[in-house]
Amino acid sequence: MTEGPPLSLGVLVSGTGSNLQAILDAVTAGTLNARVKVVISNRAGVQALDRARAAGVTALTIPHKDFPSRESFDRALVSALREAEVDWIALAGFMRVLTPEFLRAFPGRIINIHPALLPAFPGVDAAQQALGYGVKITGCTVHFVDQGVDSGKIIAQRAVLVETGDDLATLAARIHGAEHELFVAVLRDIADGRVGPFCSEG
Repeated sequence: MTEGPPLSLGVLVSGTGSNLQAILDAVTAGTLNARVKVVISNRAGVQALDRARAAGVTALTIPHKDFPSRESFDRALVSALREAEVDWIALAGFMRVLTPEFLRAFPGRIINIHPALLPAFPGVDAAQQALGYGVKITGCTVHFVDQGVDSGKIIAQRAVLVETGDDLATLAARIHGAEHELFVAVLRDIADGRVGPFCSEG
């Protein structure tokens, strides 16, 4: 099979960057035909930025607190991503809700990973929500990003069993492992043309 040009990817992060590391590792191993052009965090000093720099990837901090509005912050993000000439955006633990202005800049080409089987347990603390509710199966979801919170069209999901005796740490660790595999698998499908941009009506 003839391989096409690598997927040009921008990754937005806010924390440790374990999903980012899974992407970087897959690129290095040659199992994901992509190039991470830039990693941007809204928080300074997070581990995700160190992971990017260690992989030779441009790592930027654009603190959201430096901007008077969500829209002005998102405009700065869009400017940096366009300068890096990215085609797709991956949210890898990015703890900000994107504005319509950002969504219009990359229509149908923004994806997010969430540690639950959406539409169950959107928002923060999804693993804790699953434990509290007593479900027997949870997991993770990769979805397109829209104006809601974890409400965009689902691309792929992976189930994770909630085992007897699980606490937040053990369950979250297994969900993270599934996330790393699923996120890379979806990006591989995008790079190979099996998943294309999603544009909703209107």
